[in-house]
Amino acid sequence: MGIELAGTDRNYVDDYLHRSVAALEAVAADPKFRATIETIAGVIAKAVGGTGKLLLAGNGGSAADAQHLAAEFLSRFVSDRRPLPAIALTTDTSVLTAIGNDYGFDHVFERQVRGLGQPGDVFIAISTSGRSRNVLAALRAAREAKVTTIGFTGNNPGEMVALCDHCLCAPSDETAIIQQIHIVTGHAICGLVEQAIARNP
Repeated sequence: MGIELAGTDRNYVDDYLHRSVAALEAVAADPKFRATIETIAGVIAKAVGGTGKLLLAGNGGSAADAQHLAAEFLSRFVSDRRPLPAIALTTDTSVLTAIGNDYGFDHVFERQVRGLGQPGDVFIAISTSGRSRNVLAALRAAREAKVTTIGFTGNNPGEMVALCDHCLCAPSDETAIIQQIHIVTGHAICGLVEQAIARNP
């Protein structure tokens, strides 16, 4: 027989959903957070509407978010339009294992930013804790390469904020809920960029 859920599991579900809703409501009610979303969308639209590209990186669930958002830009979000240049730095196993083996895991994104990043590009660094060493190293490399830096993190971003030109701090200390806010706001950014590109084909 499989494992059966107990009656008390309903409380877990209710509590989790309420925490998720509370975090989304906090974001929706925060004009500064909304303004940051709009600013980031404008920065990305300017880059990919010209000669720039978007680089994205994160670990674990944040790696999945980086790939998810890159797919929305390169394929499409809602509207049919030209593909927008976006690269998730989390997908090439040969590159990741070569850099990890030769230089260490802390450098897996940094080396890619140094090799691919150019002035006029945008780098989205995703770290729920704000303390991922490989993400911080990549942000420092992006700064040196004159790449615009954007951070997605949580309530306690630590050093990450100082390395970002623009930073979205999800109002939670809970990793899963921070990730939910990241993908919701990421989708909002995709939608805004898509609308801007449609107005300026």
